[in-house]
Amino acid sequence: MNPIRDHIQTLTRRHFFGRTALGLGAAALATLIEQRAGAAAATGGLPDLPHFAPKAKRAIYLFMNGGPSQMDMFDYKPAMDKLFDKDLPDSIRKGQRLTTMTSGQSRFPIAPSKYKFAQYGQSGAWVSELMPWTAKIADRLAFVKSVNTEAINHDPAVTYICTGHQLPGRASLGAWLSYGLGTENQNLPAFVVMTASWTGRKEAQAIYNRLWGSGFLPSKHQGVALRSSGDPVLFLSNPAGVDAPTRRRMLDALAKLNQKQLDDIADPETQARIAQYEMAFRMQSSVPELMDLSREPKHVMDMYGPDVHKPGTFAASCLLARRLTERGVRFVQIFHRGWDQHFNIAGDLPSQCRDVDRPCYALIRDLEQRGLLDETLVVWGGEFGRTIYCQGKLTRENYGRDHHPRCFTVWLAGGGIKSGISYGQTDDFSYNVVENPVHIHDMNATILHCLGIDHRRLTFKSQGLDMRLTGVGEHHPVKGILA
Repeated sequence: MNPIRDHIQTLTRRHFFGRTALGLGAAALATLIEQRAGAAAATGGLPDLPHFAPKAKRAIYLFMNGGPSQMDMFDYKPAMDKLFDKDLPDSIRKGQRLTTMTSGQSRFPIAPSKYKFAQYGQSGAWVSELMPWTAKIADRLAFVKSVNTEAINHDPAVTYICTGHQLPGRASLGAWLSYGLGTENQNLPAFVVMTASWTGRKEAQAIYNRLWGSGFLPSKHQGVALRSSGDPVLFLSNPAGVDAPTRRRMLDALAKLNQKQLDDIADPETQARIAQYEMAFRMQSSVPELMDLSREPKHVMDMYGPDVHKPGTFAASCLLARRLTERGVRFVQIFHRGWDQHFNIAGDLPSQCRDVDRPCYALIRDLEQRGLLDETLVVWGGEFGRTIYCQGKLTRENYGRDHHPRCFTVWLAGGGIKSGISYGQTDDFSYNVVENPVHIHDMNATILHCLGIDHRRLTFKSQGLDMRLTGVGEHHPVKGILA
């Protein structure tokens, strides 16, 4: 007799039906539940998901870490030209708290964008000269210009948008999708992360693997990082002197030990450990094939630009994202650092835009040409925006901008999203939202909705609470951008 195991078993659904399935009706119900559970087990997802027919099967999140300057790229504010070096009116600031970077400034002089804007496509979307390739796909994008957050500093802001909470320890968006929907490819993880190189400001903000962690969810749902040098995944290669058959025998013996521990104490993390070892064994074949770009057609490589030939660049990462997507990986997230431009917009921002502009265009076109865009959601954005007022020295040719949480721009494309629209509006200063505000919880609810998930119903019991990605407030998918 094992009292710990017996107690845990009394709490499981299968054990409950095993003891109470009396009569044909109850037996039929138990069979139905097992069938649904078996179908979910094939992908690793939950038996009751998706909640409704999804428009997208998978998602790619292009995360611009550091806070891109919305008024220099997508949120055109021509009225600011006449207010160069004028103080930001108190009626616009409205007592907003400032970061330590500019809180000590005696003035907050307005810095109009030095970059030219034009309208593109039938939608007439305003895009700056910094993003000429993105401008070509304007009619395939939905620009949301009214995204907002409460966080004013990088670490809590990035943690907030990635995990739904400003403090560490929660499950990330990709982990939630892995937990809820699983993967379509049993030889690759459901959630893959890449951290691309960048050419802008070198003193970039640090990022942490907890941004793609599983938090309170089983550890098998955490993101797997693909590296640009050495082994694509750490510890994937066999040690020297260990061949594949030997490795298989070692894993089989280890699985028996882990299974015994699972039988004794029923710890779900033991089950996760077994699954992770098996996934790693399968990845020894699938990952090298994934990383081999030699069979990609020349016209595809050319579309992504010359950087695609350099491992670890944003261009190479976008191409790998497409390859992962077509292999059924549920969620791919690419972090591109260096967008924290406090003092040198003229020097740093053009380099950052060159890194991502053409690859973003190529990714959308590549997915579209392969018939994958309609079932793949693509999201581009950062953790917050930048201020219209200057940080540091202001000239017509150069300026800096501080963090700004009250409004920033995110664009989306693909499955479940209307194309060729701009949603939300900010004031003339790109400082406050004046129409259709979109909180970051609303944005995450929208992502989940496109994948067939009601964000209010995707929960996990932890510390006595029903945890969810979008917190406890009233948040909703952004209906105005849903197809």
